[in-house]
Amino acid sequence: MTATVQQHDPLAPPKQSILQQPRAVWAVAFACVIAFMGIGLVDPILKPIADQLDATPSQVSLLFTSYMAVMGVAMLITGVVSSRIGAKRTLLCGLVLIIVFSALAGSSDTVGAIVGFRAGWGLGNALFIATALATIVMSARGSTAQAVILFEAALGLGIAAGPIVGGQLGELSWRAPFYGVAVLMTVALVATAFFLPRTPPAARRTSLMDPFRALRYPGLLTIAITALFYNMGFFTLLAFAPFPLDMTASQVGWIFFGWGLLLAITSVWVAPILQRRFGSVPVVLGSLTFFALDLAMMAVLTDSKPALVVGIIVAGAFLGINNTVITEAVMGAAPVERPVASAAYSFVRFGGGAIAPYAAGKLGENVSVHAPFWMGAAAVAVAVAVLAVGRRFLEDEQPSIDSEAQAEAVAVGDVN
Repeated sequence: MTATVQQHDPLAPPKQSILQQPRAVWAVAFACVIAFMGIGLVDPILKPIADQLDATPSQVSLLFTSYMAVMGVAMLITGVVSSRIGAKRTLLCGLVLIIVFSALAGSSDTVGAIVGFRAGWGLGNALFIATALATIVMSARGSTAQAVILFEAALGLGIAAGPIVGGQLGELSWRAPFYGVAVLMTVALVATAFFLPRTPPAARRTSLMDPFRALRYPGLLTIAITALFYNMGFFTLLAFAPFPLDMTASQVGWIFFGWGLLLAITSVWVAPILQRRFGSVPVVLGSLTFFALDLAMMAVLTDSKPALVVGIIVAGAFLGINNTVITEAVMGAAPVERPVASAAYSFVRFGGGAIAPYAAGKLGENVSVHAPFWMGAAAVAVAVAVLAVGRRFLEDEQPSIDSEAQAEAVAVGDVN
């Protein structure tokens, strides 16, 4: 038996390590972690804010509503802005807005003021997040896939770290998490300003109407409506669960840290495996079905804190799988540039994140502590039905992006 020796070409370039990146990439990745922390940062301090400012759960839930509503609408203008002033200036504008409004929220004495400043924070987050992936892809060494892994890792780390940072700082004061974000984002602003090279405006300017035109394609519209109802369940969990838990900010932070950690693990490692094995639509249908059942279990067992803790953490697995697979499906759901498809999808889906927190709070106050979770379960069940009915549009449509549009899609961030 003859051994086979693998030949090595001495002229072939060495494989680029994902960790060997320019300082600009690490600066933007660090800022991404802090930006995504903002999603779960307020979870542990919702009840302390309500207690200390004499507010109801529905009033405090508006911290999510204003943030998500403004971020959804702002997604429509991010492409318009970045295509005119360049990615770097758009990133810096977003960072400045986050710094200013998070500090103002921490300095506020009324829930109404915090809600208003969270809206400004959402605008900054939209400008930053929508541009960050494109910037990392353009600046990173190695393949586009490696750049996307860096972005996904930053997203997962930020979502996982948000609740624990909010919980630990929240033990000092409910104001501390807001000030903490302002300080960390200031560091990110300085690093981005110094390390990220100047980026010129895009060759083709994006129109405000492009995302609305994209929604005329049935495949993209199906996914967007699915995500709208799914986000109602997602943000019901985030905005209302801390109230029946009735724990300290630190304890709630650790629970949602487990949720975020499981979300990060499944989104980066588990979701791609399931997608290759079963396909996008079956995996999304499965993850949404299990998430609806999980919310229904929490609705039945709301009075049991151990059941709520388990339900919250386990939900992270379903959310992580769904987020990754459905986001990738969006990119191929319509024959349009990927940034346009992403803007249209985000505009619709964030509507669910804006509606659900306030509705959940009102149901909890006026009906029962179980009602918000039933609402979330029903909304996710509607998402399953919408996707099941519209799946033929996703399976039949074969988008063919022209060469110029494809080139622009790669330039601003190819997520495949």
